[in-house]
Amino acid sequence: MKKSRKKGPGKSYRKGITLLELQELFPTEEAAKQWFIKQRWPNELACVRCGSLRVTEIKHPTMDYRCRDCRRYFSPKTNSVMDSSNLGYRKWAIAIYLFSVGIKGVSSMKLHRDLGITQKSAWFMAHRLRLAFQEKQGAFQGPVEVDETYIGGLERNKHSNKRLKSGRGPVGKTAVVGMKDRSSNQISAAVPGGTDKEALQGFIQERVGEGARVYTDEHRSYQGLPNRVAVKHSVGEYVRGQAHTNGIESFWALLKRGINGTYHQMSHRHLFRYVGEFEGRHNSRELDTVDQMTGLARGMDRKRLKYRELTAKGQA
Repeated sequence: MKKSRKKGPGKSYRKGITLLELQELFPTEEAAKQWFIKQRWPNELACVRCGSLRVTEIKHPTMDYRCRDCRRYFSPKTNSVMDSSNLGYRKWAIAIYLFSVGIKGVSSMKLHRDLGITQKSAWFMAHRLRLAFQEKQGAFQGPVEVDETYIGGLERNKHSNKRLKSGRGPVGKTAVVGMKDRSSNQISAAVPGGTDKEALQGFIQERVGEGARVYTDEHRSYQGLPNRVAVKHSVGEYVRGQAHTNGIESFWALLKRGINGTYHQMSHRHLFRYVGEFEGRHNSRELDTVDQMTGLARGMDRKRLKYRELTAKGQA
């Protein structure tokens, strides 16, 4: 998939899909199924378990194929984020469209109303689509901008029995760290579990190529980082030549608009999923809508998320 190179307000150079075109693309359940088959097996149909090409099409209420080598049955949903889902292919395809074009995210209530499913099913579907966004990236070659932000409600807005009463600022919030690669315009973000030197520098070293220039603020945890250039926000310095973190800060602004305007709140246990969603959507923003949808559909492969895992107590 090629990225557009033109510039325009609101990325108007991208080719979108209207609601009428979406209806024409998925007029029936069978058309939607065939679209998913094409995305999952763009070259040749193969068993989702053993990879064998010796596959036979069968007539079965829920399964479409049988592997003649491992003798297992499977469908386009098997061993993907749609595994064991009772929702139809059209509903999944439309949800992918909504997730692709919804720059500030899509709430489970909107999915519930637009797809005609329960809010509980919509919430589960949304988290499965967030899993599809998660892809392992190669090392950024830089220069990169690195910054951290804090997600969570203000202490003064919480009920008295939920206040930590441990000070102001980031108290009671969850740290999120992210970086933007200026050369590729790609984002990588995570919930590191803290903002100490080990956590922040470990995040950077895992994602940045050797010798890459790193721009940060003056946070003490970044001290000693190779090829680092810092701007001093504490004294009002935000840009010094090429040294700034404006790009990653723009990503934080979009993430927080999504929280305030769409999701309203994000629990600590699922925050990494929402961060991954915004990261994945940002990294495909230059693509036409059909390519965004294709990328998300292909990201479903070999990923499963069970409801009991999603709701298990103590789950990270």
